[in-house]
Amino acid sequence: MGVHNKQLVLKVGYRGAAFAGYAEQEGQRTVAGELRRALETLLHRQCELTCAGRTDAGVSALGHYVSLPVSDEELQREPRRLWRSLMAITPEDVSIRGLYLAPKDFSARFDALGRTYRYRIACGNAQPVLAWNHAWWLRSPIDAQAMHEAAQLLVGEHDFRSFCKVSSAQKLLADGRSTNRCIRQLKVSAVNECGEDLVAIDVEGNAFLHNMVRIMVGSLVEVGRGNRPASWMAEALAACDRRAAGPTAPAKGLVLQDVTYPTDVLGVWE
Repeated sequence: MGVHNKQLVLKVGYRGAAFAGYAEQEGQRTVAGELRRALETLLHRQCELTCAGRTDAGVSALGHYVSLPVSDEELQREPRRLWRSLMAITPEDVSIRGLYLAPKDFSARFDALGRTYRYRIACGNAQPVLAWNHAWWLRSPIDAQAMHEAAQLLVGEHDFRSFCKVSSAQKLLADGRSTNRCIRQLKVSAVNECGEDLVAIDVEGNAFLHNMVRIMVGSLVEVGRGNRPASWMAEALAACDRRAAGPTAPAKGLVLQDVTYPTDVLGVWE
């Protein structure tokens, strides 16, 4: 095998319902497991993948990025044929949405500048139809404007320990790592997708803690239902205690929309 002079970067989408999350776990069906098996079949070697971030069981993605080192010899392949082959041997709930090349020291995880998520909520007595598999159905209405106002209290760099799974926060702190993260934008709005009225929560940040977006959503819904005032969000944040925030929203409403990287680092392989 030749020297690895480039990183092959895959833009991947997947429907999360049938996966135990992105990261490989023994005896579980995972996105990473399916991707690794497909790449090893095509490249005839072991493949070690680096991803932009791990998603939980049930979470979907439109723009997840995965990188792996490739040799000059492997880059002699016709990219469109490789793309078609990958699509043919990955399952139908995984989509290879793009192939890119990056410098050999590129990392899909450590070179990421930010991640964007969307969480969808369907409200009302009627069950959602097309949004059923990717929205949290609430039978009562929620106040999207009040949620948006509360959401602005989370924007900026803060210690988001209150919005992190307890065991994960404890591990980070024990390892001397920070639970601070920076939320650049957090927007709650009424949207219509495919003829269905939904509430969308769009969040962009540099990185996220375990369950962070889902706990933020669960907390915002408490405000939207009128159970808490908007100012409560600041109190929950300041407490640095998971018990101070709201419940964890269901995974199926969450989609990793995209990951951003420095300009000109990724070149389309074609």
